[in-house]
Order: sequence, then C-alpha cells, then structure tokens
Amino acid sequence: MAPTRPTELYQRRVRLARLSSAPAEARGHVRAALQVWKIPVDPDIAILLTSDLVTNAVTHGDGETVTLAIRCSRAHLRIDVYDKSTEWGSFRTPAGKALYFTLAFLRDPPLDGDRATAGD
Repeated sequence: MAPTRPTELYQRRVRLARLSSAPAEARGHVRAALQVWKIPVDPDIAILLTSDLVTNAVTHGDGETVTLAIRCSRAHLRIDVYDKSTEWGSFRTPAGKALYFTLAFLRDPPLDGDRATAGD
C-alpha cells in the first residue's frame, strides 16, 4: 500500500545561528519534520539538499542567523533558506531551469589616501 499524501498544510520555521554547525542542525529539523508529518519523499535527498542550501547561506550569506523554512502542501515538500543575501531564485526556460542570484551594489569605499594607484 502506498503511503498517503498529507492533505494539510504543515510548516515550520527555525532560526539557526550562522555557524558551521547550522547545516547539521537543519538536517535534524528536516529529518524530524519528514518523520512526524509522514512526508513521502526520499529523506536522504531532502536532507542533502537542505544541507547544501544552509551550507551555502552560512558560507556566503550575511548576518548572524539563517532561517530554515520547511513546508509541505499540495503534494510537495518545500525547503527555503533565508539569509541577508539580496536574492536567490530560479525560473523555467525552454532548455530547463536557470538559477540566479542578485547582489546589491557595494557602497563606494571611503577615500582615505591608502588606495593603490596605477603602477604600484
């Protein structure tokens, strides 16, 4: 007998300290949600992808925390990871899916007289 699919909306948000331990903590939260909510997905894949997103946010993001959002509805599991990076996302193309990110421009560095000049 195939497992039944959840028909209710389940969601959990967890704020993680932006530390090297955050991916392991995120994996534990996803593992627990999959078990409690009885989500019929491959747990190894869900946990691996979660770990990758959180590792990326910890490595390249800004701020002191990373937020993990786990949501299950309409026969899909969705994992979002939020940090203070400007924007990440994806969109469909005729050739498949494209991933993207945007970054805010850096402010001009202060003029302090210590900048290198041509020929240095």
